[in-house]
Amino acid sequence: MVDMLRHPRRLGAALAVTSLLALSVWTSAPAAGTTLPADPAAAATPPNVILILTDDLAWNLVQYMPQVQRLQRDGMTFTNYTVTDSLCCPSRSSIFTGKFPHDTGVFTNGGTDGGFAVFKGRGNESNTFATALQAKGYATAMMGKYLNGYLPADTQGGSLPYVPPGWSDWRVAGNGYPEYNYDLNENHTVVHYGDSPADYLTDVVSGKGSSFIQNAVAANKPFLLEIATFAPHGPFTPAPEDLTDFPGLTAPRTPAFNKLPANAPGWLAGNAPLTAAQKTTIDTNFRKRAQSVQAVDRMIGDLRADLAASGVADNTYLVFTSDNGFHMGEYRLTSGKQTAFDTDVRVPLIVVGPGVAAGSTRPEIVQNIDLAPTFQRIGGADVASAVNGRSLLPLLNGEPAANWRTASLIEHHGPGQDADDPDFQTAKAGTPTTYSALRTAVYTYVEYSTGEREYYDRVADPYQLNNIAATLSAARLAALHTALDALVNCHSQSACWTAGHVTA
Repeated sequence: MVDMLRHPRRLGAALAVTSLLALSVWTSAPAAGTTLPADPAAAATPPNVILILTDDLAWNLVQYMPQVQRLQRDGMTFTNYTVTDSLCCPSRSSIFTGKFPHDTGVFTNGGTDGGFAVFKGRGNESNTFATALQAKGYATAMMGKYLNGYLPADTQGGSLPYVPPGWSDWRVAGNGYPEYNYDLNENHTVVHYGDSPADYLTDVVSGKGSSFIQNAVAANKPFLLEIATFAPHGPFTPAPEDLTDFPGLTAPRTPAFNKLPANAPGWLAGNAPLTAAQKTTIDTNFRKRAQSVQAVDRMIGDLRADLAASGVADNTYLVFTSDNGFHMGEYRLTSGKQTAFDTDVRVPLIVVGPGVAAGSTRPEIVQNIDLAPTFQRIGGADVASAVNGRSLLPLLNGEPAANWRTASLIEHHGPGQDADDPDFQTAKAGTPTTYSALRTAVYTYVEYSTGEREYYDRVADPYQLNNIAATLSAARLAALHTALDALVNCHSQSACWTAGHVTA
């Protein structure tokens, strides 16, 4: 057993016997209220879905991830994919439900307008892609990170540690950011992991994911697996074998590094240039982030090998993405997120799967609200009219998209955060005031609760260094406000789809 603990993939195989006992749960009826109407177009053998959701992974880390680059060669890369809020809990809430923050009610990581308590309290857990696919007979597994404020031992008023509806196999941590010394709720049982190399969290969930795949295939069940890593979120802890990788690596010095945009909004305008010490810290942390995603990259390779060995690779969609981006030195900010800049809201979305053209790219405006309806349509489930997003299957199938949406919406509440929030940021890291933003393929437009506005022409100004909102005509600003307001106030798939077709 000691040898297995030091080799998580062997441990995963050993857990297979135990996990098989849970297969009877997969064949039981879904929880009340989760069953969706049958889809006559569903395939005889529904495709499987694997979502690899990383934490704070920005585009600039992909160059250090060979397995992710292989995904790009083998599948489709979306070049204009953005999140609804560059913050963990709001973004993950949108992913689970296909809804904007203004419909999930989750704008922050905690308090009265965010976190697990708000997500659950507003009934979101009963309407996720997991409940939809479980209702269609899928084995469903959630592993790693759930939502901020979730605690593995919390019973939520029941007799056992709480597991949300929709999940057949639940292995989720609370504070897994350090990658060691954490608890997992493993199907209503809390299991503690320590500080040995075998306890490294990314490796642990990798092994458990492999076990789940093997068991589902053995049971002839279509499956949905989400592995949500804590990496590369701070404190940026690499696996033991990666601690010395990339010696001398420094953070990218783009034109935005240590540069204040012209006509910056008030929350940013007073930022002084980065000090030498701050630059050194940024470089150290960037190197640690590159190191910490190596385990994620290996996990992707291992899971793809499992799919191939199990004979289901050709019938499985594997989706790689991040809950938000991360700035490190850009705009005179230290390390953080939450802004409407592309460093924070534009993240990787790469998909391999049946019918997905190898080495292809799609430039359409897509968002994390599109993932839930995509997974549901893959599994033959209907998509509720209250969902704000749109299935990406037509794009994945290579269909023309002349009438696809032209704008995405970003919503953020700020600047307050609890001091114990793992995403707590100082003003130097970035604490933007409440805003909503409109992002098209060519510009970003932001309205703050203070009345300030930003407009960046990303064709002429790709690094968003010149806010030209003050130069726009009153008519142009009015049109932008109207377009943004329509998205902020949409509450159904049809309304949000219409509002997303911006001509301003």
